[in-house]
Amino acid sequence: MENVAQRPNLLKDSHALERSEIVANSAMNRGRGIAGPNSYAKDLGFQCVAFLLEQLNGKGSAAWLDLCCGSGRALIQAAQALHQIAPGRYEVTGVDLVPMFDEVPSGLPGLTLMERSLGQWKPDRAYDLITCVHGLHYIGDKLGALCSVAGWLTMEGELLAHLDMANLRLTGDETSRHAWISVLRRAGFTYSSGRRLVRLDGFREIVLPYLYLGADDTAGPNSTGQPAVDSWYAVRQG
Repeated sequence: MENVAQRPNLLKDSHALERSEIVANSAMNRGRGIAGPNSYAKDLGFQCVAFLLEQLNGKGSAAWLDLCCGSGRALIQAAQALHQIAPGRYEVTGVDLVPMFDEVPSGLPGLTLMERSLGQWKPDRAYDLITCVHGLHYIGDKLGALCSVAGWLTMEGELLAHLDMANLRLTGDETSRHAWISVLRRAGFTYSSGRRLVRLDGFREIVLPYLYLGADDTAGPNSTGQPAVDSWYAVRQG
């Protein structure tokens, strides 16, 4: 097997990766709701609406950003629940590369679903909750994304994102897995190996000592059973 780290032409940059059939995955997150058997609550082990209601009760407003939101079904359901309790005091935003969104009911001014590239987009506000449910599997620079998103949280905010460590690769260490969990924990993240879930409590400015080289969309299935993208890095010199 050819080593992608030794053949840079086999790695895709962000623009090429976004045109990959693997990244434009039509199944992941397309039918997931906010609660129930196929839901954010089940996959994250976290009650998003309940957390947002706590924020509303504590400071009078709440904002949730969901990256790689798929159909946006979970966000629509959450916005409907929040609107009944606190109309005008919530903001729910979903971002996805492929705009396969469910139809948004009328009367939910606090909900926005938008087609954006995460490599080129950044929000103009901080969020109390940021989630990425199985979305990092298709992102090229996974570590860069986590560092960026850490800076989009409020001081009391929560970040939850699925990450399969098998999709993080380090050149020069091709035959074994780098100690990525320790790297993230030193930066302030926690990691649940059972759920393959990264979590961060509160805003942080994070810089990791790795240089992103590119992505391999031929990596094959990961823990989800669906084809994913390997992200290749080198140790940053100096």
